[in-house]
Amino acid sequence: MTTTRRAFGALAAGAALAALAPATAASATPRHRRLIAHDDFRHGLGRWAVELEKGGTVSASRGILEVDVPAGATVWFRKRLEGPYVLEYTATPVSAGGVNDRVSDLNNFWNASDVRSPNDLFATRREGALAEYDHLRTYYAGYGANTNTTTRLRRYVGEAGVRPLVYDYTEPLLVANEPNRVRIVSDGSKVRWWNNGRLVFDFHDPEPYTSGHFAFRTTWSHFRISEFRVWRLSPQQR
Repeated sequence: MTTTRRAFGALAAGAALAALAPATAASATPRHRRLIAHDDFRHGLGRWAVELEKGGTVSASRGILEVDVPAGATVWFRKRLEGPYVLEYTATPVSAGGVNDRVSDLNNFWNASDVRSPNDLFATRREGALAEYDHLRTYYAGYGANTNTTTRLRRYVGEAGVRPLVYDYTEPLLVANEPNRVRIVSDGSKVRWWNNGRLVFDFHDPEPYTSGHFAFRTTWSHFRISEFRVWRLSPQQR
């Protein structure tokens, strides 16, 4: 993954320690809300668009979205999401001796648009290689990336070769076969990414991306994903 200078470093630095602090019960489990999108992964991939760099298997059945791939994979939720919202899912990295069972890269795009087709993300063809996503304007979390050595937040600005880095951590990281209960908060300038009740990224964006598409993103790995839900945040819950 290309590393860039911290274009938003000054904003992030003051919040870095707070972002990695354990969450309180109240903040980790906000009172929800109105359900605005979901998938129980029992009826195939009709709600998703799959982009694969070198093939692999992506399927949805029996309550599980299974992503088992030898290279880059992006699985887009077709419905465009408008903030403020809370998005939740559970993802487990599989390590059971399979050819792609490398524990790495629980990644997400969210509030994504493509500057080449800003009104329709899917009008531009992409085939799963990471560099093809440089033209997005989006947030990008990479949890346990780079063979499970880094956890980073980036704010893409739609320019080739430019992936501004907001946070760059060496922990927390993935644990083989252990579930990750992820919660993403998109609330105006407030951008938060939680895992298992821990606030990993807490970013105040003065020029926020407040709507767009969400995707699961990984490379050379095997994940089982479930319980995908998106909830509307009301003023009382913000």
